[in-house]
Amino acid sequence: MKYISRFVLHMIGFMISTLILYSCEDKSADVKETITADIIIYGGTSAAIMAAVEAKRSGKSVIVVSPDKHLGGLTSGGLGWTDTGDKSVIGGLAREFYQRIYKHYNTDEAWKWQPKSEYGNTGQGTPAMDGENRTMWIFEPHVAENVFEDLIKENEIRVDRDEWLDRENGVVVEDGTIKSISTLTGKTYSAKVFLDATYEGDLMAAAGVSYHVGREGKDVYGEEWNGVQTGVLHHKHWFQSNVSPYIIPGDSTSGLLPRVSSKAPGKKHDGDHKIQAYCFRSCMTNHEVNRVPFPKPEGYDPMQYELLARVFDSGWNEWFNKFDAIPNHKTDTNNHGPFSSDNIGMNYDYPEASYERRKEIIKEHEQYQKGLLWFVANDPRVPKSVQMEMQKWGLAKDEFVDNGNWPHQIYVREARRMVGEFVMTENELLKKSKTPNPIGLGSYTMDSHNAQRYIKPDGFVQNEGDIGVETNGPYTISYGSLVPKKNECKNLLVPVCVSSSHIAFGSIRMEPVFMILGQSAATAAVIAIDEKIAVQNVDYKQLKKVLLSKGQIIE
Repeated sequence: MKYISRFVLHMIGFMISTLILYSCEDKSADVKETITADIIIYGGTSAAIMAAVEAKRSGKSVIVVSPDKHLGGLTSGGLGWTDTGDKSVIGGLAREFYQRIYKHYNTDEAWKWQPKSEYGNTGQGTPAMDGENRTMWIFEPHVAENVFEDLIKENEIRVDRDEWLDRENGVVVEDGTIKSISTLTGKTYSAKVFLDATYEGDLMAAAGVSYHVGREGKDVYGEEWNGVQTGVLHHKHWFQSNVSPYIIPGDSTSGLLPRVSSKAPGKKHDGDHKIQAYCFRSCMTNHEVNRVPFPKPEGYDPMQYELLARVFDSGWNEWFNKFDAIPNHKTDTNNHGPFSSDNIGMNYDYPEASYERRKEIIKEHEQYQKGLLWFVANDPRVPKSVQMEMQKWGLAKDEFVDNGNWPHQIYVREARRMVGEFVMTENELLKKSKTPNPIGLGSYTMDSHNAQRYIKPDGFVQNEGDIGVETNGPYTISYGSLVPKKNECKNLLVPVCVSSSHIAFGSIRMEPVFMILGQSAATAAVIAIDEKIAVQNVDYKQLKKVLLSKGQIIE
């Protein structure tokens, strides 16, 4: 019995020791490594890459945590017909990007499908290829992506791709300072300063920073061009003839056609939750060797495009007006007309939606736009002259090769916008009010695409929200629009979802400006780290001096 008791006690002790050992091993296995750098940049946009390059060249360790697999956002996602405005105010790393594009197209290898001499060299206000300044503003998507990848490789920048912020529990903030962020794969990143360089502003929002979604009312910032803009028809993206929105034309009892809202548009100048429409900037070609016929999307429904058929019936003939030419017989094809690639009214919940819901919205936009292309190329209601020409076009076989030749980035024209230390409004852009502490310039028209499609009192359909107002020359952008309020977060900069009103963002939102703001944000982050201060306390004179030394144009 004594022997058995000792044996039992020995076995119990062994089991307890083993359990303790395994328990310790399990706990150590659960401890996740925290990845540390001076600066963590969340996002894969053009602003993110420029910020990373600036940080690395300034001697700081930097990691780009990108939810995207492809770098460059819209610049590499189809927007090759660059919205530049006054090109003379684009400096620093942004100008270096366009100089690298120029260098590429000055090689024979760049012109695979078209002789360089045949390319028309047409850009927005200046030649596409500017020999004097050695810049090129018009380019193919894959060329832009290669430039971004070259910058990452040359500067030895770490990029963690397909890493999605845990928006619910992944941002640790203590005393107004972000300590770490975690992604859905379980990776945790710690830094002295963080940048949110996404189109959506997910890190900014998860950190508890104030933001706005939708159009502000006229009285919020004293703006003429904000809020609902019924009756304002600045471009050609509206119904120029009387088109019925009903299934049986003129019969309101027959029901509404798809993609028309039954709700009232709202009172002019009132604010609302609506945002300007999204689309894809599709890259097309009519070069047969490189052409992929437009695919018929699953679930295709020609009734979704009945409004376009009625627009064609009215005599409208501008379908090809925004097939903007980029090199090698390709286009950057943008929205044009009353019913086009802009998927009006179908994106309102995108800015704050879950990842799964955003995927659904993006998929619906893709199906809509692919169906639109199929409709024009195949439906018998389309005028023969338009259809015969459309059938010569297709998607470019050598673009977006891992995504069925379809852009990997939807055009998020606006989502969240921070409400930070300073809010940019139309008054600053129109030079009615002075902009404090400028760190870059913009110059493009205040450009908002349509936000809704509604029924007018006379029973016909109309679009609303498309605004184009000249800024009458370049304008400065305030450093205060890149930083949150100090009592909210002291180590975050936001170079894309900047602090601005809806209509001011309509100009600021251009890709060259995002590159400029990305570099300026990183420059400020470096100073904040060196001086061990909050980003709001960065000395502007010092920041200005450094920016100017790096070729940034700020006034």
